Amino acid sequence: MQNIGRTRNQPRSNRSMSLGGLDYADPKRKSNYVGKILLAASLTALCIILLKQSPTFNTPSPFSLHEEGVTHVLVTGGAGYIGSHAAMRLLKDGYRVTIVDNLSRGNLGAVKVLQELFPEPGRLQFIYADLGDAKAVNKIFSENAFDAVMHFAAVAYVGESTMDPLKYYHNITSNTLVVLESMAAHEVKTLIYSSTCATYGEPEKMPITEDTPQVPINPYGKAKKMAEDIILDFSKNSDMAVMILRYFNVIGSDPDGRLGEAPRPELREHGRISGACFDAARGIIPGLKVKGTDYRTHDGTCIRDYIDVTDLVDAHVKALEKAMPGKVGIYNVGTGKGRSVKEFVEACKKATSVNIKVDYLPRRPGDYAEVFSDPTKIRLELNWTAQHTDLQHSLQTAWRWQKAHRNGYGSPLVMAS
Repeated sequence: MQNIGRTRNQPRSNRSMSLGGLDYADPKRKSNYVGKILLAASLTALCIILLKQSPTFNTPSPFSLHEEGVTHVLVTGGAGYIGSHAAMRLLKDGYRVTIVDNLSRGNLGAVKVLQELFPEPGRLQFIYADLGDAKAVNKIFSENAFDAVMHFAAVAYVGESTMDPLKYYHNITSNTLVVLESMAAHEVKTLIYSSTCATYGEPEKMPITEDTPQVPINPYGKAKKMAEDIILDFSKNSDMAVMILRYFNVIGSDPDGRLGEAPRPELREHGRISGACFDAARGIIPGLKVKGTDYRTHDGTCIRDYIDVTDLVDAHVKALEKAMPGKVGIYNVGTGKGRSVKEFVEACKKATSVNIKVDYLPRRPGDYAEVFSDPTKIRLELNWTAQHTDLQHSLQTAWRWQKAHRNGYGSPLVMAS
């Protein structure tokens, strides 16, 4: 007779029992499963209770509150070359800073440097956002208590603007409108606007004063002038404090070597002449291309007013300090002295100690022959004067950073002797 019973050594089945084609779970296993759920729920509830009892659980972010004696500045484009230097100066002077940048031209590495320099809570925050997204910008303003805005964010290459003008009108003019609308909606009363000498075009008289007619000749200058016009029209029926700084060709970097200029490789062709000089000195490009030798200048090349970035951010801070409700200030920010491209190249050769190869090519579309400022107004009204006016010294400072950061902010290297 066959033994169909379970032997003594056969283990009890943990599987579900099948009766009439239906599965019924083992009641002991189901009880264990329910117990685990109840335990997890109890632990979760306990954690929530403990968090709520924590003194910091319901504490709002310091960036969301106005604090007496602390000025909270939104720095748009603060991951970029000029914006990061401005943010560092503001932080050094005790301001609270929020950087908003979409990193299309900026460098997250610059933000990390600032975070390492100023790690204290409530000093610096970075928000990744595009100023073209009006909903995102409005959300940023609704969640943060800004006292002022320094608006740097913009594409800023003359040559590129002639090739892709719509990008420039959207990025500069339209985005400035978005920022201004959010400032108005959330009652942020101070705007320091980063403009440019390109709004003047090619004036008949030199030097350029703030009363020189604005007749821009390229989309970059035109887009900036449109943004200025929007700001000025809005200010007529507002008590907003407005400062518009029209600056000239920016060079140099942080004297202590913490920040520098690191444009994206694909934008080198459109970049500043200083960047091209350094690339040639480092062998990244075979030589320097000087576009235009037939201008009506003493040596046939363009003449520009080169302003050190340290002086430029100082002008922005002074403008912020002097901004008055219901008032508009417009200032040229330059040295008041023009230098030709050939003179610039010779200074760069000396700064880098490299005999850079120079190729002379036809003019670049949208360029103008001669531009330099009359800084009298900013000196008298803001007590600002450029201090770093030695062209070769400014280039040497920038060159030190370039040598120590051959991959930009990607991987700092030990300074070469």
